[in-house]
Amino acid sequence: MKLTRHLSATALLLILSIAALTAQTKETYKARLSAVPADARTRADLTGSGTATATLEGSKVTITGTFEDLKTSATTANLHIAVAAGVRGPALADVTITKATSGNISGSVDLTPEQLKNVQHGGLYLEIHSEKAPEGVIWGWFLK
Repeated sequence: MKLTRHLSATALLLILSIAALTAQTKETYKARLSAVPADARTRADLTGSGTATATLEGSKVTITGTFEDLKTSATTANLHIAVAAGVRGPALADVTITKATSGNISGSVDLTPEQLKNVQHGGLYLEIHSEKAPEGVIWGWFLK
């Protein structure tokens, strides 16, 4: 009898755990990509635009998007975590990007609890770099 109760309780806990995991909600954030801040030396090379979506599920963020009209081919794209709200910060991860003047963006990364909190408070942005603008050509902050 005690073994049956123990197994029933264990089964119930397992079912509740599975239900909690599948009930995780997805949070979606959008970014509009536009030219990064420029100085007189780089302003002419900073053209292009795009959109991206960040989908947060649990501790994993997945990025998808497109960009267009860069003056020269894209070379890399990075997700960055802000050091404070609206303040640029270090690169968190590379994302896959079409190496052309227009193309697609995709990638995913697992976040630490601290990074997760930062994302939920508008602290994640995407920056695309190009041949003529290796410091960054277009970027956008992910917002709800």
